[in-house]
Amino acid sequence: MDINPILLLAALMVASTPILLAAIGELVTERAGVLNLGVEGMMIMGAVAGYIVGHSTGSPLAGFAGAAAAGIGLSLVFAILTQVLLTNQTATGLGLTLFGMGLASLMGQGFEPALPVTVSKIAIPGLSSIPVLGPILFQHDAIVYLSILLVLAVYLVLGYSRAGLILRAVGENHDAAHALGYPVRLVRLLAIMFGGACAGLGGAYISLVRVPQWIDGITAGAGWIALAIVVFASWKPWRLIGGAYLFGGMTVLQLNIQGDGGKIFGVTVPVEYLSMTPFVATIVVLVVMSAGRAPGSLGKSFHASN
Repeated sequence: MDINPILLLAALMVASTPILLAAIGELVTERAGVLNLGVEGMMIMGAVAGYIVGHSTGSPLAGFAGAAAAGIGLSLVFAILTQVLLTNQTATGLGLTLFGMGLASLMGQGFEPALPVTVSKIAIPGLSSIPVLGPILFQHDAIVYLSILLVLAVYLVLGYSRAGLILRAVGENHDAAHALGYPVRLVRLLAIMFGGACAGLGGAYISLVRVPQWIDGITAGAGWIALAIVVFASWKPWRLIGGAYLFGGMTVLQLNIQGDGGKIFGVTVPVEYLSMTPFVATIVVLVVMSAGRAPGSLGKSFHASN
């Protein structure tokens, strides 16, 4: 097995970016007390919308904007159903994933790209030339850096701002937050929309950068891994980076092993076993590490009392 470790680590950051984007959005949603299992559906809607808009305009910026809008649009369906009509969040989230996958397949059917889309890499001056670390950390496109900045921003907002305190209060005890005068439904609506935008961006990153093409099922379970990473991180933003890079690394490693003929230390491993390694790792890590306490009102419907 002949794998360049520098190229492998650089590819790890690219492979982890869509998972990290979707996970940070879902973390904010869950910290507000809402469990949205529709991340996979929002991601694939972002993937098809980003691909269509990006290749129709020739602009990657327009593509990512369209993907974020698609994710927000689908998240609003979830928000109306769960926050206004008070449907079960788990069932609604699963339905959202199925709906998103079907709609994305319909939208992408027969689409032929009109203009090419190139997402340029940004070499950070002075840092990109550092041996070993430069190619790994400082020669990526803007979305890779955006995903890390989003994690930092969420960490600061949740931990050190009034808005973050209100969101956490709503997630811990929505009745107490309502009694204090906080707009529970509005806070949850904004959190759900943020989660939808992040999931849409993550999906567009797959179809515009990582693959880049459109095929049915292109997200390949990335949304479910993002959900698992939130639990792995114990709902703490800074731990998401480690979780996303762990599972992104598993994905890149198994792809490189497949490209090398599926051989590990001279032993040929069937491709089916290699393909399932990221999901097996997800289950194992969740069993071992998921000891964190979830927000107190997670998954519970809010009934305003007058």
